This record gives sequence, structure tokens and C-alpha cells, in this order.
Amino acid sequence: MGRGTGDAPLDTSPDRPSTDLRAARKTLVLSGLGFVASAAGFSVVYGIAARDAGLSPIETFAMCTIVLGGASQFAAVGLLAQGVGWPGIVLLTAFLNARHLLYSAAISPWMAKQPRIRRAAMAHVLTDETFGLSVAHFRRIGRFDGPGYWIAAALVCLPWIVGSLVGLLGSGAIPNPAVLGLDIVFPAAMAGLAVGLVSRRRDVAAAVAGAAVAVPVGLAISPSVGVVVGGVVGPLAAFLVPARGLGEPVEGGVVVP
Repeated sequence: MGRGTGDAPLDTSPDRPSTDLRAARKTLVLSGLGFVASAAGFSVVYGIAARDAGLSPIETFAMCTIVLGGASQFAAVGLLAQGVGWPGIVLLTAFLNARHLLYSAAISPWMAKQPRIRRAAMAHVLTDETFGLSVAHFRRIGRFDGPGYWIAAALVCLPWIVGSLVGLLGSGAIPNPAVLGLDIVFPAAMAGLAVGLVSRRRDVAAAVAGAAVAVPVGLAISPSVGVVVGGVVGPLAAFLVPARGLGEPVEGGVVVP
């Protein structure tokens, strides 16, 4: 069938992505550069903490690739240094990672048609940053993009693993990322992504309600608890707002025009 008829499907296969898809993936990479710097800086500090807690390079690498959660890993090595037993460490880290239940529920409509084994692999690398980058990317192109998801995950996970080993094997002269200003990169980048995701009335309601609860709870108790509480309150507030049915992902990851 000749071009220009209007009924030829757009070729967006991974091996021959369209120009728009390539541009969207480029935007995805540019959006993730701040996370690369943040992950690299704080992973070095984690590597130093892991060394001080007595972890070997193999144990540090295993925790980075199996646990793959910055807050949980920092908490685990801190508790290890204090002599806390593994049952207590597992309980605390499970609570810290409870927010990922919210992430997986929010991103699941985009992956509805993916094989179970592929979804399981993607769930393993579903971090805060991977979620923010990939959902923004999916909304940008209006559908699920497997390679785009793995690009988002690689931008965060690879610097985290490499930086952890650098910190473990390097000297104590490595500066604290806070001194370099890297401590502000993660919240600033996440805030920027969040603003880009707010495009409907329900989004606004969820963002306002979630932030109104998460900030004071995070300051009073801990940031992780604030994220979980805000993540629960935000969607509940969104359900109270009538939906227009526009731009929502439906079965198969297709967006209603």
C-alpha cells in the first residue's frame, strides 16, 4: 500500500523506531541526567557505608543488584553496623519499600499486555526514578515502550551499582555528595517530572492532597513514611473528582484520544 493513503500503520517497532519515538527517547535520556548524577554520588557514599559495616565487595554488589533500593540499603547497612539482626532489618526495609506497591499499581495499566515474566523483570528495577521517568515517557508518546522503560531503569540502576563499588573500593577522601549539592538533585528532578505528569483534574487533586499530607508526615516521622501516606491519600482524593475519561491509559497501553 502506498504512502499518503492514511491507513498505513506507523512503524514503531523497537528495531525501527519512528522519528517521534527516537525524539521521545532522547528526551527521556535528557530528563534522566540529573538522576544519573544523584545516583552516582550517593551510591559512592553507600559503598563507603557498606565497607564500614563490614560488607565485602561481593555482598555489596549482591545487595545493589538484588535489593536495588537506596533507602533500604542505607538503612540495612546502618542497622548492620549497630548489630541489629536480620529479621529486624528485613521488617524495616520491607516497610521502607512499601511505596513500590503504589508505583506498581499505577504503572500496571501500561503493561497490561506484557508477558508475566517480562513484567516480573521490570518490577525488579522499578525504583522511584524509574517510575517517574517511564510514566512521563509513556504519557509523552501515548503508549507503552519497552525499550524506553529499560532506558529509564539503566539511567538509575547502572550508576548506582558502579558507584557503590567505587565507594567500597575507594578511599575515605571521597567527598559527601551533599557538599557538591547533589542532595538537591533527586527531589528537584522528581518535582520536575511530577509537574509534567499533572495534566488532568484528578492529577491535580492527587498531587495537592498527597503533598499536603506527605510533607508534614515526612518532616514529623520520616520521608519514607511520608511518601507512603501521601501515596495513599493522593489517589483517594483523586477518586472524589469526576473523571472526564480523556488521556487515560486503557487495556493494551493505548491512550484514549
